[in-house]
Amino acid sequence: MKFEHFAINVEAPPAVAAWYVEHLQMQIVRHVGEPTHMHFLADSTGRVMMELYNNPPDLIPDYAAQDPQVLHMAFAVEDMEGAIAHLEAAGAKKVGGPGQTPFGDVLAMVRDPWGFAIQLTQRAEPMV
Repeated sequence: MKFEHFAINVEAPPAVAAWYVEHLQMQIVRHVGEPTHMHFLADSTGRVMMELYNNPPDLIPDYAAQDPQVLHMAFAVEDMEGAIAHLEAAGAKKVGGPGQTPFGDVLAMVRDPWGFAIQLTQRAEPMV
């Protein structure tokens, strides 16, 4: 087996997908219209894919109220301060960091404009 994708039920999949494409270097690899507005997005390597959809609308968690340690996605960055500044200018909110781990990694947490937690990682040694 190999990992294909993870899925997130969101209120506005087209808007979330557009933001992730513009600001997180994702690309839409498949889109299905109404009623779910399903969007499959791949990262810049093409190795990781996520699905954004709206089905059913009453099962969308309150992501903004969740502790980021409960659920978050992580993106590797080369310039932590630049990435934070770019995402904040695009409507993200910084939650914590940046801070260094015992392994020498630098981590920060932001929330996208819809409240989903995104960890930014600048690894001392790449993990993948």
